[in-house]
Amino acid sequence: MRLVIFTEPQQGATYSDLLKVAQTAEAAGYDGFFRSDHYLTMGGDGLPGPTDAWVTLAGLAVQTSTIRLGTLVTSGTFRHPGPLAVSVAQVDEMSGGRVEFGLGAGWFDAEHSAYGIPFPPVGERFDRLAEQLEIIEGLFTTPVGQTYDFQGKHYRFSDSPALPKPKQERLPFIVGGKGARRTPALAARFAAEFNTPFVKQDEVGPLFERVRQACAEAGRADLPTFSSAAVVCVGRDDAEVKRRAAAIGRDVEEMRENGGIVGTVDQAVEAVGKYREQGAARLFLQVLDLADLDHVELVASQVAPQLG
Repeated sequence: MRLVIFTEPQQGATYSDLLKVAQTAEAAGYDGFFRSDHYLTMGGDGLPGPTDAWVTLAGLAVQTSTIRLGTLVTSGTFRHPGPLAVSVAQVDEMSGGRVEFGLGAGWFDAEHSAYGIPFPPVGERFDRLAEQLEIIEGLFTTPVGQTYDFQGKHYRFSDSPALPKPKQERLPFIVGGKGARRTPALAARFAAEFNTPFVKQDEVGPLFERVRQACAEAGRADLPTFSSAAVVCVGRDDAEVKRRAAAIGRDVEEMRENGGIVGTVDQAVEAVGKYREQGAARLFLQVLDLADLDHVELVASQVAPQLG
């Protein structure tokens, strides 16, 4: 099981905070450092305010050296696909080819209102997402020296040089969600990885199965990697677990019942194992207290070695 540190900077974090976590995660041997893509806090004051996901990743690209970097997930409502493709390709080049690109339809209405971003109905957002994934893949895979054209309902490209190219020959796309029809179809078509976001362990397997079925229907033989996201709250003993839960304003049992990696080291290993049993090969650990670097190191030193 590969472990990724996943952060929610909109809850209150500076770039320096994120850099410390990313460099700690890299030194501890984590597979990746990912962040959300939000502009508004979901509780609390959010001070000092949001940071932009791709500006953050550009900085981390040159201040880390081995850890994978990405978003879970970039909101398709925030950026036009052409300029977004330029940003992603540039950050991938800056990092030496360590970017993984998560893209979703967007869901948090309030942040759109707060920052003047149009928020179409859900059907239109998914229509746009499908076009965005096709466009960005097309821009990345168009041979150098050729141009890219696209005529869709929402986006039109004419004689695009489709530059720059990512460093990676095939930059991994991540698609995630709980949708019953369109999400699995998009994953089957575009995703190198499919992610289930914050659901109970026994709900993960059926979501993976939908993607397997969608791949079969699409004639795709190579399945995407399956992964899940879960809050993490681990301690050396029960007292430390409770202290960490209190620091993020969460209840231990509530987190555990909803699929969290919560408890002592042995309990955390058991919780991760339940995701593996459902077919997950990678786990995104949602770290909510970004000042608690000991927490990041504890999971790496005591939980990860027991996962095989």
